[in-house]
Amino acid sequence: MPLYESVLITRPDVSAQQVESISENLTKIIDDNGGSITKHEYWGLRNLAYRIKKNRKGHYVLFNIDAPPEAVQEYERNMRISEDVMRYLTIRVDEHEEGPSVQMQSRHARDDRHRGRRDDRGPRPGRDGGRPREDRPREDRPREDRPREDRPREDRPKDDDSRAKTETSDAGDAK
Repeated sequence: MPLYESVLITRPDVSAQQVESISENLTKIIDDNGGSITKHEYWGLRNLAYRIKKNRKGHYVLFNIDAPPEAVQEYERNMRISEDVMRYLTIRVDEHEEGPSVQMQSRHARDDRHRGRRDDRGPRPGRDGGRPREDRPREDRPREDRPREDRPREDRPKDDDSRAKTETSDAGDAK
């Protein structure tokens, strides 16, 4: 029989128990039509890459299916009918991967990571003895828009606020 992989996304307001019952119903459809589910993984409530039917999250479920094409057609027909299933994708594969899927492996890798200080990577630049950032001005370096004492006053750039103040004071003197 042909081999398939199928991923479905259910609405986020559905509970995990309801997702499990949807999975059991779909498994029963495959079994009744002469196929079998070789692997079933619940990936959990995850963020979507883009909004689907005004939802930003969804429950993901993966099935590895060994079934005739008629069983897969019935399986997909039931997913189209279900209001809880937002999206699904079923593809035919040459062979199923052994062990947990990449999504489940990455989840376990995140759980095992070290959640401590950055001591293993060294200090951050600009903090705790790191070198200062060059893209930010420091008080000991002169900036072009800051007046310096060694330049004559007329060479200093005038800002709009100082011009506006002199214009209002000139208007007040005319009265």
